[in-house]
Amino acid sequence: MNKAKNQVQDRLKLVDIVLEIVDARLPFSSRNPVLEQIIDQKKHIIILNKSDLADPKITADWKLNFEQEGTESIELDAKHNKGLGKIKSLIRSELSEKIERYEKNGVKNYQIKAMCVGIPNVGKSTILNRMVGKNVAVTGNKPGVTKNQNWLKTNIGIDLLDTPGILWPKIDDPKVGMKLALSGAIKDKIYAPDDVAIYALNFLETHYMEQLQEGYGLTNADIFNHTTPELLMNLTKKFGYKEDYDRASRRIIDDVRKLKLGRLTFDVPGEFYEE
Repeated sequence: MNKAKNQVQDRLKLVDIVLEIVDARLPFSSRNPVLEQIIDQKKHIIILNKSDLADPKITADWKLNFEQEGTESIELDAKHNKGLGKIKSLIRSELSEKIERYEKNGVKNYQIKAMCVGIPNVGKSTILNRMVGKNVAVTGNKPGVTKNQNWLKTNIGIDLLDTPGILWPKIDDPKVGMKLALSGAIKDKIYAPDDVAIYALNFLETHYMEQLQEGYGLTNADIFNHTTPELLMNLTKKFGYKEDYDRASRRIIDDVRKLKLGRLTFDVPGEFYEE
């Protein structure tokens, strides 16, 4: 963690702008607070990737929230190549004064240098591959794929510096940990599947009741007459898994990740995480 953090900090002086990639389902929880401190004084844009998985209404709220904080953001679905065309214009807009100064000094077609940062499994490598136009970064639906820092050239006048996904060493808030585990940003073996599934069910009961009921054929009585752990046990039997609660838990987690319960966002603007 410290080595990667120091590498990012050392290379900040080489770039004009930072592209901070976050998971659109977790615009708060997928932001590394250590990275936020490092890049705070640098021009940067927040890219809400995997927007196809997130609740579009909440995504719009987050974009407004970031705008009010003075940070530009853009929603993106890199996997399906949607929204990438807007990145160049937004970067140039953010750096317009700097580009204008270079042009006044006779430098035309200034090659913008940008750094991509983010935690594991937010889709950094996919974004880079799309922007470069070929597979230059290893991709995978698991955390920790990118290991090194590499300069990549694009055909849109931007040089990109990729960095390893950096997860902070200790997650103090258990809610943040559960959300990261649910999204797949944390390796599955770190958290017990039933803990993650119970968190997911509880969140769905509170924020996405209709989708929970439709997804699993549940009635109000199925939910309101039982605790969340009891609901997990009942779903285990409903799935035909007898008493294999871990198997049922993994199915629920997988259903959330694969949109079988619809587009979901687990962070809400203005929400504070306190014990």
